Amino acid sequence: MSEFYVKPGDSVTFAKTVGETDIYLFAGITGDFAVNHVNEQYMARSKYGRRIAHGALLIGFASTCSSMMIEKCHGTAGDETPVSLGYDKVRFLGPVYIGDTLTLTYTISEVDLAKRRSRSDIKVVNQKGELVGVAQHILAWVKDKG
Repeated sequence: MSEFYVKPGDSVTFAKTVGETDIYLFAGITGDFAVNHVNEQYMARSKYGRRIAHGALLIGFASTCSSMMIEKCHGTAGDETPVSLGYDKVRFLGPVYIGDTLTLTYTISEVDLAKRRSRSDIKVVNQKGELVGVAQHILAWVKDKG
């Protein structure tokens, strides 16, 4: 195959307002009931002044972006299945509060044809235009059996 499913510069975006339900459902699923996520009174005394979202919740939103990228090239996947190999260089640069609207941009930065992989840059920006998170993601296209 001379061409790949994605190319550098291909991009998708996903936007979501973080609600209190998101925080509590995520806490319940993961078991992370840390006070900075679920205790408003405690966080009122902190530098942040109120509860903040789990950083790992942002990675969940990043996963949505990778699925969107896969869906974008779904019809061209041929005899390979795209799967996530994970995230690198994950950084939470600023707080995400309940009520913040996040926009994630997932952009293919490189393709490795020999390894059947792509690497993407992920940027998370809040409604004020502040960069609150970054990461890189690796997708691999794995040959189907038989």
